[in-house]
Amino acid sequence: MRQVDFSKGRILNDIISTAVPMLFAQLVNLLYSIIDRVYIGRIEGIGVAALGGVGLCFPIISIIGAFTYLYAGGGAPLFAMERGKKNADEAGQVMSVTFTLEVLTSILIIAVGLIFGRNILRVFGASDTALLYALPYLRIYLLGTVFAMVSTGMNPFINAQGYPRISMTAVVTGALCNIALDPVFIFIFHWGVRGAAAATVLSQAISASITFSFLKSGKSEERLSFIAPALLVKRLKLVGDIIGLGSASFIMMVTNSLVQISCNRVLADLGGDIYVSVMTIISSVRQILEVPLAAITDGAAPVISYNYGAGRRGNVKKAIRVMSAMAITYTLLTWLTVVFLPSFFIGIFSSDRELFAVARPALHIYFFAFVFMALQYCGQTTFKALNRKGHAIFFSIFRKAVIVVPLTYLLSYGFRLGTNGVFIAEPVSNVIGGTACFVTMCLTVYRRLLTEKKP
Repeated sequence: MRQVDFSKGRILNDIISTAVPMLFAQLVNLLYSIIDRVYIGRIEGIGVAALGGVGLCFPIISIIGAFTYLYAGGGAPLFAMERGKKNADEAGQVMSVTFTLEVLTSILIIAVGLIFGRNILRVFGASDTALLYALPYLRIYLLGTVFAMVSTGMNPFINAQGYPRISMTAVVTGALCNIALDPVFIFIFHWGVRGAAAATVLSQAISASITFSFLKSGKSEERLSFIAPALLVKRLKLVGDIIGLGSASFIMMVTNSLVQISCNRVLADLGGDIYVSVMTIISSVRQILEVPLAAITDGAAPVISYNYGAGRRGNVKKAIRVMSAMAITYTLLTWLTVVFLPSFFIGIFSSDRELFAVARPALHIYFFAFVFMALQYCGQTTFKALNRKGHAIFFSIFRKAVIVVPLTYLLSYGFRLGTNGVFIAEPVSNVIGGTACFVTMCLTVYRRLLTEKKP
Protein backbone atom coordinates (compact mmCIF):
# COMPACT_ATOMS: atom_id res chain seq x y z
CA MET A 1 0.00 0.00 0.00
CA ARG A 2 1.91 3.05 -1.33
CA GLN A 3 1.42 6.40 0.37
CA VAL A 4 1.87 9.76 -1.34
CA ASP A 5 4.10 11.87 0.92
CA PHE A 6 3.11 15.53 0.45
CA SER A 7 6.00 16.69 2.64
CA LYS A 8 8.64 15.93 -0.04
CA GLY A 9 7.64 18.95 -2.15
CA ARG A 10 7.42 17.15 -5.53
CA ILE A 11 4.39 19.10 -6.69
CA LEU A 12 3.75 17.68 -10.18
CA ASN A 13 4.43 14.16 -8.97
CA ASP A 14 2.16 14.60 -5.94
CA ILE A 15 -0.71 15.96 -8.05
CA ILE A 16 -0.40 13.19 -10.64
CA SER A 17 0.02 10.48 -8.00
CA THR A 18 -3.16 11.66 -6.29
CA ALA A 19 -5.15 12.63 -9.38
CA VAL A 20 -4.66 9.49 -11.49
CA PRO A 21 -6.15 7.02 -8.99
CA MET A 22 -8.87 9.57 -8.23
CA LEU A 23 -9.58 9.93 -11.95
CA PHE A 24 -10.02 6.21 -12.31
CA ALA A 25 -12.09 6.01 -9.14
CA GLN A 26 -14.33 8.90 -10.18
CA LEU A 27 -14.81 7.50 -13.67
CA VAL A 28 -15.86 4.20 -12.23
CA ASN A 29 -17.98 5.94 -9.60
CA LEU A 30 -19.77 7.77 -12.40
CA LEU A 31 -20.77 4.40 -13.79
CA TYR A 32 -23.24 4.07 -10.89
CA SER A 33 -25.59 6.48 -12.62
CA ILE A 34 -24.30 6.40 -16.19
CA ILE A 35 -24.70 2.64 -16.55
CA ASP A 36 -28.26 2.97 -15.25
CA ARG A 37 -29.03 5.45 -18.02
CA VAL A 38 -27.30 3.36 -20.69
CA TYR A 39 -29.44 0.33 -19.90
CA ILE A 40 -32.63 2.30 -19.22
CA GLY A 41 -32.35 4.05 -22.58
CA ARG A 42 -32.37 0.63 -24.26
CA ILE A 43 -35.44 -0.85 -22.60
CA GLU A 44 -37.56 -1.89 -25.53
CA GLY A 45 -40.57 0.30 -26.21
CA ILE A 46 -40.13 2.69 -23.27
CA GLY A 47 -36.42 3.57 -23.32
CA VAL A 48 -36.66 7.23 -24.38
CA ALA A 49 -39.56 7.99 -22.00
CA ALA A 50 -37.92 6.13 -19.10
CA LEU A 51 -34.63 7.97 -19.69
CA GLY A 52 -36.41 11.31 -19.40
CA GLY A 53 -38.28 10.19 -16.30
CA VAL A 54 -35.10 9.13 -14.53
CA GLY A 55 -33.49 12.39 -15.63
CA LEU A 56 -36.07 14.25 -13.56
CA CYS A 57 -34.54 12.61 -10.47
CA PHE A 58 -31.17 14.27 -11.13
CA PRO A 59 -31.92 17.42 -9.11
CA ILE A 60 -32.69 15.29 -6.04
CA ILE A 61 -29.57 13.20 -6.57
CA SER A 62 -27.63 16.46 -6.91
CA ILE A 63 -29.06 17.65 -3.60
CA ILE A 64 -27.88 14.43 -1.92
CA GLY A 65 -24.45 15.09 -3.41
CA ALA A 66 -24.63 18.69 -2.22
CA PHE A 67 -25.06 17.63 1.40
CA THR A 68 -22.32 15.05 0.97
CA TYR A 69 -19.86 17.70 -0.16
CA LEU A 70 -21.13 20.26 2.32
CA TYR A 71 -19.38 18.15 4.92
CA ALA A 72 -16.66 16.42 2.88
CA GLY A 73 -15.77 19.61 0.99
CA GLY A 74 -15.26 21.38 4.29
CA GLY A 75 -13.89 18.55 6.39
CA ALA A 76 -11.26 17.19 3.99
CA PRO A 77 -9.29 20.47 3.53
CA LEU A 78 -9.36 21.11 7.30
CA PHE A 79 -8.23 17.52 7.85
CA ALA A 80 -5.33 18.00 5.40
CA MET A 81 -4.31 21.29 7.05
CA GLU A 82 -4.26 19.72 10.51
CA ARG A 83 -2.12 16.89 9.18
CA GLY A 84 0.24 19.47 7.67
CA LYS A 85 0.49 21.08 11.11
CA LYS A 86 1.09 17.62 12.67
CA ASN A 87 -2.10 17.90 14.78
CA ALA A 88 -3.15 14.24 14.58
CA ASP A 89 -5.82 14.40 17.30
CA GLU A 90 -7.57 17.39 15.79
CA ALA A 91 -7.38 15.80 12.32
CA GLY A 92 -9.11 12.70 13.70
CA GLN A 93 -11.83 14.84 15.25
CA VAL A 94 -12.46 16.61 11.95
CA MET A 95 -12.89 13.28 10.20
CA SER A 96 -15.24 11.83 12.84
CA VAL A 97 -17.42 14.94 13.02
CA THR A 98 -17.74 14.92 9.23
CA PHE A 99 -18.77 11.27 9.26
CA THR A 100 -21.39 11.87 11.93
CA LEU A 101 -22.90 14.77 9.99
CA GLU A 102 -23.05 12.64 6.82
CA VAL A 103 -24.94 9.84 8.58
CA LEU A 104 -27.44 12.06 10.42
CA THR A 105 -28.21 14.09 7.31
CA SER A 106 -28.74 11.00 5.16
CA ILE A 107 -31.43 9.76 7.56
CA LEU A 108 -33.26 13.09 7.30
CA ILE A 109 -33.05 13.08 3.48
CA ILE A 110 -34.53 9.57 3.27
CA ALA A 111 -37.51 10.56 5.41
CA VAL A 112 -38.26 13.76 3.50
CA GLY A 113 -37.78 12.14 0.11
CA LEU A 114 -40.04 9.18 0.76
CA ILE A 115 -42.84 11.38 2.13
CA PHE A 116 -42.75 14.19 -0.43
CA GLY A 117 -41.13 12.50 -3.46
CA ARG A 118 -44.20 12.58 -5.72
CA ASN A 119 -44.91 16.26 -5.04
CA ILE A 120 -41.27 17.20 -5.55
CA LEU A 121 -41.14 15.49 -8.95
CA ARG A 122 -44.31 17.31 -10.00
CA VAL A 123 -42.67 20.62 -9.13
CA PHE A 124 -39.67 19.58 -11.22
CA GLY A 125 -41.93 19.27 -14.28
CA ALA A 126 -42.78 15.55 -14.33
CA SER A 127 -45.67 14.64 -16.64
CA ASP A 128 -47.97 11.71 -15.85
CA THR A 129 -45.91 9.52 -18.20
CA ALA A 130 -42.56 10.58 -16.76
CA LEU A 131 -43.83 10.04 -13.21
CA LEU A 132 -44.41 6.34 -13.99
CA TYR A 133 -40.64 5.91 -14.25
CA ALA A 134 -39.27 8.68 -12.03
CA LEU A 135 -41.10 7.87 -8.79
CA PRO A 136 -40.23 4.13 -8.52
CA TYR A 137 -36.60 4.89 -9.33
CA LEU A 138 -36.43 7.70 -6.77
CA ARG A 139 -38.01 5.78 -3.89
CA ILE A 140 -35.56 2.90 -4.17
CA TYR A 141 -32.56 5.16 -4.79
CA LEU A 142 -33.33 7.13 -1.63
CA LEU A 143 -32.98 4.00 0.51
CA GLY A 144 -29.27 3.96 -0.32
CA THR A 145 -28.64 7.58 0.66
CA VAL A 146 -26.54 6.72 3.71
CA PHE A 147 -24.33 4.43 1.60
CA ALA A 148 -23.94 7.06 -1.14
CA MET A 149 -23.00 9.79 1.34
CA VAL A 150 -20.52 7.68 3.31
CA SER A 151 -18.80 6.13 0.29
CA THR A 152 -18.44 9.47 -1.52
CA GLY A 153 -18.08 11.77 1.46
CA MET A 154 -15.39 9.86 3.35
CA ASN A 155 -13.15 8.97 0.40
CA PRO A 156 -11.45 12.42 0.44
CA PHE A 157 -10.14 11.59 3.92
CA ILE A 158 -8.41 8.53 2.54
CA ASN A 159 -6.94 10.60 -0.30
CA ALA A 160 -5.78 13.29 2.13
CA GLN A 161 -3.73 10.66 3.96
CA GLY A 162 -1.98 9.80 0.71
CA TYR A 163 -3.84 6.54 -0.06
CA PRO A 164 -5.79 7.27 -3.26
CA ARG A 165 -5.57 3.64 -4.35
CA ILE A 166 -7.59 2.55 -1.34
CA SER A 167 -10.43 4.92 -2.18
CA MET A 168 -10.15 3.82 -5.79
CA THR A 169 -10.57 0.21 -4.73
CA ALA A 170 -13.74 1.02 -2.80
CA VAL A 171 -15.30 2.85 -5.73
CA VAL A 172 -14.21 0.36 -8.38
CA THR A 173 -15.53 -2.63 -6.47
CA GLY A 174 -18.95 -1.08 -6.02
CA ALA A 175 -19.16 0.14 -9.60
CA LEU A 176 -18.23 -3.25 -11.03
CA CYS A 177 -21.02 -4.78 -8.97
CA ASN A 178 -23.41 -2.19 -10.39
CA ILE A 179 -22.34 -2.99 -13.95
CA ALA A 180 -22.95 -6.67 -13.32
CA LEU A 181 -26.26 -6.28 -11.48
CA ASP A 182 -27.92 -3.71 -13.77
CA PRO A 183 -28.63 -6.01 -16.74
CA VAL A 184 -29.66 -8.83 -14.42
CA PHE A 185 -32.20 -6.74 -12.49
CA ILE A 186 -33.44 -4.72 -15.48
CA PHE A 187 -33.69 -7.34 -18.21
CA ILE A 188 -33.53 -10.81 -16.65
CA PHE A 189 -35.69 -10.06 -13.60
CA HIS A 190 -37.75 -7.54 -15.64
CA TRP A 191 -37.65 -4.95 -12.87
CA GLY A 192 -37.08 -2.04 -15.29
CA VAL A 193 -36.12 1.26 -13.65
CA ARG A 194 -36.64 -0.32 -10.22
CA GLY A 195 -33.90 -2.81 -11.06
CA ALA A 196 -31.50 -0.01 -12.01
CA ALA A 197 -32.11 1.73 -8.68
CA ALA A 198 -31.77 -1.50 -6.68
CA ALA A 199 -28.45 -2.32 -8.36
CA THR A 200 -27.15 1.14 -7.52
CA VAL A 201 -28.13 0.90 -3.84
CA LEU A 202 -26.50 -2.52 -3.36
CA SER A 203 -23.33 -1.37 -5.10
CA GLN A 204 -23.08 1.80 -3.04
CA ALA A 205 -23.44 -0.29 0.11
CA ILE A 206 -20.40 -2.32 -0.93
CA SER A 207 -18.34 0.82 -1.61
CA ALA A 208 -19.37 2.33 1.72
CA SER A 209 -18.39 -0.80 3.64
CA ILE A 210 -14.88 -0.80 2.14
CA THR A 211 -14.38 2.91 2.86
CA PHE A 212 -15.70 2.58 6.41
CA SER A 213 -13.60 -0.51 7.14
CA PHE A 214 -10.36 1.17 6.10
CA LEU A 215 -10.98 4.32 8.13
CA LYS A 216 -11.82 2.19 11.18
CA SER A 217 -8.77 -0.01 10.78
CA GLY A 218 -5.25 0.45 12.06
CA LYS A 219 -4.09 1.18 8.49
CA SER A 220 -5.67 4.61 8.70
CA GLU A 221 -3.42 7.14 10.45
CA GLU A 222 -6.50 8.68 12.10
CA ARG A 223 -9.25 6.36 13.36
CA LEU A 224 -12.87 7.02 12.39
CA SER A 225 -15.63 7.05 15.01
CA PHE A 226 -19.30 8.05 15.27
CA ILE A 227 -19.97 10.94 17.65
CA ALA A 228 -23.24 10.90 19.56
CA PRO A 229 -25.46 13.89 18.72
CA ALA A 230 -25.30 15.07 22.34
CA LEU A 231 -21.49 15.13 22.21
CA LEU A 232 -21.54 16.75 18.76
CA VAL A 233 -22.93 19.88 20.39
CA LYS A 234 -19.61 20.30 22.20
CA ARG A 235 -17.85 20.60 18.84
CA LEU A 236 -20.15 23.22 17.38
CA LYS A 237 -17.24 25.47 16.42
CA LEU A 238 -15.69 22.66 14.39
CA VAL A 239 -19.10 21.86 12.86
CA GLY A 240 -19.39 25.52 11.89
CA ASP A 241 -15.90 25.52 10.34
CA ILE A 242 -16.68 22.38 8.32
CA ILE A 243 -20.02 23.69 7.08
CA GLY A 244 -18.60 27.14 6.42
CA LEU A 245 -15.79 25.85 4.23
CA GLY A 246 -17.98 23.21 2.61
CA SER A 247 -20.69 25.75 1.79
CA ALA A 248 -19.02 26.48 -1.54
CA SER A 249 -19.35 22.87 -2.68
CA PHE A 250 -22.88 22.70 -1.27
CA ILE A 251 -24.05 25.85 -3.01
CA MET A 252 -22.41 24.78 -6.26
CA MET A 253 -24.34 21.51 -6.27
CA VAL A 254 -27.60 23.04 -5.07
CA THR A 255 -27.39 25.62 -7.82
CA ASN A 256 -26.64 22.76 -10.24
CA SER A 257 -29.89 21.24 -9.05
CA LEU A 258 -31.67 24.56 -9.55
CA VAL A 259 -30.31 24.73 -13.10
CA GLN A 260 -31.46 21.18 -13.83
CA ILE A 261 -34.95 21.98 -12.57
CA SER A 262 -35.14 25.16 -14.64
CA CYS A 263 -33.84 23.47 -17.79
CA ASN A 264 -36.23 20.53 -17.48
CA ARG A 265 -39.24 22.76 -16.88
CA VAL A 266 -38.51 25.00 -19.87
CA LEU A 267 -37.68 22.08 -22.17
CA ALA A 268 -40.80 20.16 -21.12
CA ASP A 269 -42.89 23.27 -21.80
CA LEU A 270 -41.36 24.22 -25.16
CA GLY A 271 -40.26 20.85 -26.54
CA GLY A 272 -41.97 18.06 -24.60
CA ASP A 273 -40.63 14.90 -22.96
CA ILE A 274 -38.14 14.16 -25.78
CA TYR A 275 -36.22 17.35 -24.97
CA VAL A 276 -36.06 16.32 -21.32
CA SER A 277 -34.52 13.06 -22.52
CA VAL A 278 -32.03 15.04 -24.63
CA MET A 279 -31.08 17.09 -21.58
CA THR A 280 -30.60 13.86 -19.63
CA ILE A 281 -28.11 12.70 -22.27
CA ILE A 282 -26.29 16.05 -22.37
CA SER A 283 -26.05 16.12 -18.57
CA SER A 284 -24.69 12.57 -18.63
CA VAL A 285 -22.07 13.45 -21.26
CA ARG A 286 -21.06 16.46 -19.23
CA GLN A 287 -20.66 14.32 -16.11
CA ILE A 288 -18.37 11.97 -18.03
CA LEU A 289 -16.25 14.76 -19.48
CA GLU A 290 -15.96 16.66 -16.21
CA VAL A 291 -14.57 13.69 -14.29
CA PRO A 292 -10.94 14.15 -15.45
CA LEU A 293 -11.23 17.88 -14.75
CA ALA A 294 -12.51 17.17 -11.25
CA ALA A 295 -9.76 14.58 -10.72
CA ILE A 296 -7.07 17.12 -11.68
CA THR A 297 -8.38 19.80 -9.31
CA ASP A 298 -9.30 17.35 -6.53
CA GLY A 299 -5.82 15.83 -6.84
CA ALA A 300 -4.27 19.26 -6.46
CA ALA A 301 -6.46 20.31 -3.50
CA PRO A 302 -4.74 18.26 -0.74
CA VAL A 303 -1.33 19.27 -2.13
CA ILE A 304 -2.31 22.96 -1.90
CA SER A 305 -3.87 22.56 1.56
CA TYR A 306 -0.98 20.53 2.99
CA ASN A 307 1.73 22.90 1.75
CA TYR A 308 -0.25 25.94 2.91
CA GLY A 309 -0.64 24.37 6.36
CA ALA A 310 3.10 23.59 6.38
CA GLY A 311 3.93 27.19 5.44
CA ARG A 312 5.46 26.34 2.05
CA ARG A 313 4.08 29.21 -0.03
CA GLY A 314 6.32 28.50 -3.01
CA ASN A 315 4.89 25.00 -3.33
CA VAL A 316 1.36 26.38 -3.09
CA LYS A 317 2.00 28.72 -6.04
CA LYS A 318 3.55 25.94 -8.10
CA ALA A 319 0.63 23.61 -7.37
CA ILE A 320 -1.85 26.25 -8.60
CA ARG A 321 0.14 26.75 -11.83
CA VAL A 322 0.44 23.03 -12.54
CA MET A 323 -3.24 22.42 -11.80
CA SER A 324 -4.32 25.26 -14.10
CA ALA A 325 -2.12 24.15 -17.01
CA MET A 326 -3.36 20.56 -16.80
CA ALA A 327 -7.02 21.61 -16.53
CA ILE A 328 -6.93 24.05 -19.46
CA THR A 329 -5.16 21.56 -21.72
CA TYR A 330 -7.69 18.86 -20.93
CA THR A 331 -10.77 21.01 -21.54
CA LEU A 332 -9.43 22.24 -24.89
CA LEU A 333 -8.93 18.67 -26.08
CA THR A 334 -12.36 17.70 -24.77
CA TRP A 335 -14.10 20.50 -26.66
CA LEU A 336 -12.47 19.39 -29.92
CA THR A 337 -13.63 15.82 -29.30
CA VAL A 338 -17.24 16.93 -28.83
CA VAL A 339 -17.07 19.04 -31.99
CA PHE A 340 -15.96 16.15 -34.19
CA LEU A 341 -17.58 13.16 -32.44
CA PRO A 342 -21.01 14.20 -31.13
CA SER A 343 -22.74 11.04 -32.39
CA PHE A 344 -20.36 8.87 -30.39
CA PHE A 345 -21.41 10.43 -27.09
CA ILE A 346 -25.13 10.40 -27.91
CA GLY A 347 -24.93 6.80 -29.08
CA ILE A 348 -23.78 5.68 -25.64
CA PHE A 349 -27.30 6.27 -24.33
CA SER A 350 -29.67 5.78 -27.25
CA SER A 351 -29.94 4.80 -30.92
CA ASP A 352 -33.29 6.50 -31.44
CA ARG A 353 -33.14 8.53 -34.70
CA GLU A 354 -35.48 11.27 -33.54
CA LEU A 355 -33.45 11.72 -30.38
CA PHE A 356 -30.22 11.90 -32.41
CA ALA A 357 -31.61 14.65 -34.65
CA VAL A 358 -32.41 16.84 -31.66
CA ALA A 359 -29.37 15.98 -29.54
CA ARG A 360 -26.53 16.67 -32.04
CA PRO A 361 -26.99 20.47 -32.40
CA ALA A 362 -27.89 20.78 -28.72
CA LEU A 363 -24.63 19.07 -27.70
CA HIS A 364 -22.55 21.38 -29.90
CA ILE A 365 -24.15 24.50 -28.44
CA TYR A 366 -23.95 23.33 -24.84
CA PHE A 367 -20.22 22.50 -24.94
CA PHE A 368 -19.11 25.48 -27.03
CA ALA A 369 -17.18 27.21 -24.19
CA PHE A 370 -16.24 24.14 -22.15
CA VAL A 371 -12.63 25.32 -21.76
CA PHE A 372 -13.81 28.09 -19.45
CA MET A 373 -14.94 25.40 -17.00
CA ALA A 374 -11.23 24.84 -16.28
CA LEU A 375 -10.99 28.42 -15.02
CA GLN A 376 -14.03 27.93 -12.78
CA TYR A 377 -12.74 24.66 -11.34
CA CYS A 378 -9.21 25.97 -10.70
CA GLY A 379 -10.42 29.15 -9.05
CA GLN A 380 -12.96 27.32 -6.89
CA THR A 381 -10.46 24.63 -5.87
CA THR A 382 -7.84 27.17 -4.85
CA PHE A 383 -10.32 29.16 -2.77
CA LYS A 384 -11.58 26.01 -1.00
CA ALA A 385 -8.13 24.51 -0.47
CA LEU A 386 -6.95 27.73 1.21
CA ASN A 387 -10.11 28.16 3.29
CA ARG A 388 -11.28 31.25 1.35
CA LYS A 389 -14.90 30.28 1.77
CA GLY A 390 -16.34 33.72 1.04
CA HIS A 391 -14.89 33.81 -2.47
CA ALA A 392 -15.75 30.17 -3.11
CA ILE A 393 -19.38 30.63 -2.09
CA PHE A 394 -19.81 33.82 -4.12
CA PHE A 395 -18.59 32.31 -7.37
CA SER A 396 -20.65 29.16 -6.81
CA ILE A 397 -23.77 31.31 -6.69
CA PHE A 398 -22.68 33.74 -9.38
CA ARG A 399 -22.27 31.37 -12.32
CA LYS A 400 -25.33 29.21 -11.78
CA ALA A 401 -27.97 31.16 -9.92
CA VAL A 402 -27.14 34.65 -11.16
CA ILE A 403 -26.29 33.81 -14.78
CA VAL A 404 -27.58 30.40 -15.97
CA VAL A 405 -31.05 30.30 -14.43
CA PRO A 406 -32.15 33.80 -15.50
CA LEU A 407 -30.62 33.32 -18.97
CA THR A 408 -32.47 30.02 -19.41
CA TYR A 409 -35.80 31.82 -19.17
CA LEU A 410 -34.71 35.09 -20.79
CA LEU A 411 -33.21 33.51 -23.92
CA SER A 412 -35.94 30.89 -24.30
CA TYR A 413 -38.95 33.15 -23.74
CA GLY A 414 -37.75 36.77 -23.83
CA PHE A 415 -35.59 36.43 -26.96
CA ARG A 416 -37.83 33.67 -28.34
CA LEU A 417 -34.98 31.24 -28.96
CA GLY A 418 -37.13 28.35 -27.75
CA THR A 419 -35.30 25.23 -26.62
CA ASN A 420 -31.98 26.55 -27.99
CA GLY A 421 -32.08 29.23 -25.31
CA VAL A 422 -31.67 26.54 -22.67
CA PHE A 423 -28.52 25.18 -24.31
CA ILE A 424 -27.02 28.61 -25.09
CA ALA A 425 -27.26 29.73 -21.45
CA GLU A 426 -24.56 27.24 -20.40
CA PRO A 427 -21.61 28.45 -22.57
CA VAL A 428 -22.44 32.08 -21.81
CA SER A 429 -22.26 31.36 -18.09
CA ASN A 430 -18.99 29.45 -18.52
CA VAL A 431 -17.30 32.42 -20.18
CA ILE A 432 -18.51 35.03 -17.70
CA GLY A 433 -18.44 32.98 -14.51
CA GLY A 434 -15.24 31.03 -15.20
CA THR A 435 -13.26 34.12 -16.21
CA ALA A 436 -14.47 36.14 -13.22
CA CYS A 437 -13.60 33.34 -10.76
CA PHE A 438 -10.10 32.68 -12.13
CA VAL A 439 -9.13 36.33 -12.52
CA THR A 440 -10.28 37.08 -8.97
CA MET A 441 -8.21 34.17 -7.66
CA CYS A 442 -5.13 35.46 -9.51
CA LEU A 443 -5.60 39.03 -8.27
CA THR A 444 -6.22 38.04 -4.64
CA VAL A 445 -4.89 34.68 -3.48
CA TYR A 446 -2.11 34.10 -6.02
CA ARG A 447 -0.93 37.71 -6.03
CA ARG A 448 -0.68 37.68 -2.25
CA LEU A 449 1.38 34.49 -2.35
CA LEU A 450 3.81 36.14 -4.79
CA THR A 451 4.58 38.85 -2.22
CA GLU A 452 5.34 36.38 0.57
CA LYS A 453 8.82 35.02 1.08
CA LYS A 454 9.53 31.36 0.52
CA PRO A 455 9.88 29.45 3.77
